[in-house]
Parts: sequence; structure tokens; C-alpha cells
Amino acid sequence: GGLTAQIKQVFGEELSVQEVVNRIIGEVRDRGDKALFDYTEKLDGVRLDSLEVGREEVAAAYNIIDRELVSALEFAARRIRDFHLACGHKAGVLPINKHLSQQVRPLDRVGLYVPGGTAAYPSTVLMMAIPAKVAGVGEIIMVSPPAKDGRIPAPTLVAADIAKVNRIFKLGGAQAIAALAFGTESIPKVDKICGPGNIFVTLAKKMVYGTVDLDGLKGPSEIVIVADEKANPALCAADLLAQAEHDPLASVILITTSADLAERVDKEIKIQLGKLKRRSTIKKAIDAGMLVLIDGLDEAIELVNLFAPEHLSLMASNPSALIPKIRNAGCIFSGENSPVVLGDYVAGPSHVLPTGGSARFGSPLGVADFLKVSNIIALDESAMRELGQAAAVIAKAEGFDAHAQAIERRMRAK
Repeated sequence: GGLTAQIKQVFGEELSVQEVVNRIIGEVRDRGDKALFDYTEKLDGVRLDSLEVGREEVAAAYNIIDRELVSALEFAARRIRDFHLACGHKAGVLPINKHLSQQVRPLDRVGLYVPGGTAAYPSTVLMMAIPAKVAGVGEIIMVSPPAKDGRIPAPTLVAADIAKVNRIFKLGGAQAIAALAFGTESIPKVDKICGPGNIFVTLAKKMVYGTVDLDGLKGPSEIVIVADEKANPALCAADLLAQAEHDPLASVILITTSADLAERVDKEIKIQLGKLKRRSTIKKAIDAGMLVLIDGLDEAIELVNLFAPEHLSLMASNPSALIPKIRNAGCIFSGENSPVVLGDYVAGPSHVLPTGGSARFGSPLGVADFLKVSNIIALDESAMRELGQAAAVIAKAEGFDAHAQAIERRMRAK
């Protein structure tokens, strides 16, 4: 409905989202910066003089926001840095044995997509840029769509400065993803793109995969709460409402062994909802949410493993006993003193997590996402001879006699 009308208004014809993204990527590849200025004007309604944010604009951002917010962001940054430093992934050479080793190197250049326009997401900047910095990434390029006044929100700029992002560009949508993947006159080509975005951004990421690496495809936020009869209904409701606030398509699910608790949470949601600013967004997600009543906690964990939630909150009397049974979850919040919201901002682990069931195989964003490995094989003559015979046999079985020759010549030569 709304999307089709918007597309028609901008492109003058009825195109699918996929066709729009194809067209934008093609134009950015062909026309570089010119296409970026055009699309920023067409889609964001902003005429820019330059794409890059200057140092003085970043410095000015510190005076626009509260001192208290600057301190909170610095506090969060320290905790995020400490967590990622302690995770133990780092660049260097890893000896495996006498003849084999691995060289671990950071990526040269990474692009971070930070959603923007109407809202500011300084926390997302910290959660992506800090693990990249800890990994030793050479250059971090951030892109974020400008608001109507042609600026990126001040909190986002301050967070980028705290996290030591190298360059910042005013750029959003599929055009930003294309620019990072292929490079333009102003925007350097990156090795990997991270960050969540709308349907255009997600499709563009999917289409440039292979030219660059991705952190995965991020869908709407998800929370599953597992609660027993001892859980506090007001807190369960508050946590569900908090995740519903992200997106009308957010998944909010409570799984409980207590019919009484389910009733009380339902009542609490109605009471608390009335007082919240983003009511209309929250109500859509809550209306599509679920209260699931089951017989025992084992059955609850079975459901959790099937759903593979992004955020799993354990509001049960002995949460640590449940953790070993959980196979699929992005981040597990154990007990009522560990609300998801603290994970969103300041606990330390990244809030960039696998969504849409991808926690079955995916992991939270971390230092390892910004490292790559080269394996090193350095044999001496006796090791070469020891390995050669078996290699030649396999090569011949595969019908590759040149492969066998490359080994046999060496074995004869000595």
C-alpha cells in the first residue's frame, strides 16, 4: 500500500522493492557520487553540498547533547570495549604444530550502516564500531541517513567519535550500501558491511554479498520470556513492551507454566501501554504477540530452541539450571535483574544479534566478525616426503596427473 505509492511518487512508475534496489545499485555503480546526491535529494528530501561529515560538525555535536548523555555513552563504550577485549579473539600468528600455523588479521576497512532520519541510534554505533576497533580494523566508515535539516543526529555523531570511527558520511538506504560495496569518488570501498536497516537496506545487503562480506540480514526485534509462577508480572510486561517499541513487526512472546501469571501479565500490559509515547507502534507488535501456556519448563525450553529467539529472558526461580538446555538463542538474560534493555545499552555484549531464527547458526556480532585467517603451510623435506605418497595416490584417483607430477618430481629430485 503505502510503499507502492511512495515508490511510484519517486520513480514515476510502479516498481517492486527488488526492482528499486536493482536500479539504485546500478546507478551508484555507473554514476558514483552524482547518483548519491540525486538519491539523497529524491529519497531523503535533502540537498547536500558534501557527503562527508567534517571534524567541526562532530565537535559541535558535543555541545548540542546533554553532558549526561555523553557520560552515559562513554560509560557504555568502556563496558563494551572491556567485554570484547576479554573474549580473547585477536590478531597474530597462532602456531598449530611444527609445520602449520594460522595468521589472523583484521579486515582493512569496514562499513557500518546506522539507521537514522527520524531517530538516533548512538548505542548501535558503539555496539558495532567498538568490536571492530578491538579487532584492529584499519578504517571504519560509518554511513547514516541525514535528517531533514541535512544533519546526522548529534548523539550518533558523538557515539561515532567516542568509538573512534574514522570517517562519517550522510547517506542512507540502498544507495549507501551500494556505495560501500563498490566505492565512489568520495566513498571508499569496504570489505564488510554491518548494521540493520529497512527492507531496501536489507535487500541491497543481500545483493552485494560476495562483493563484500555481511554481518547477516537483520529482521525485526524479538523477545521470548520464559516465566514460572514466581515471576513478577509487572516486569514481564515492561520487558515485552520495551521490545515491542522497536517495530510494529517485533516478535513478543511470553511462555509460562502459570495461567495466573499469564492473566496478570496481560492486565499489566494494558495498564502500562496507556502511559507510553510510542503506543501505536507497541500496540501493533503486542497485538501480534503471544502468551503461551505450557505444562513444564522443559517444554518451554523445547519451544525456545525451535524459535531460536534473538533475546531470551529467563524469569524463572532457578535460571542457571535452564541455561545448559538452551541450544538456540542470541543473548540469554538470566533472572529478573538482567533485563534485555541493559543488554541493549550498557551490559557489554553487542546488541547486534541474530534474528529471524538465525540464532540456530548465527552469533552475536563480536571481534571474530572483523578478523580473517590465512593458513600457513611450511614443510621441510622430510615432512614433504612423509605426506607426498598419500597425496599422489589421491590425486591419481581424482584423475589429476599433473597434481601427482608436482609431488613425484620433488620426491625423485632428492
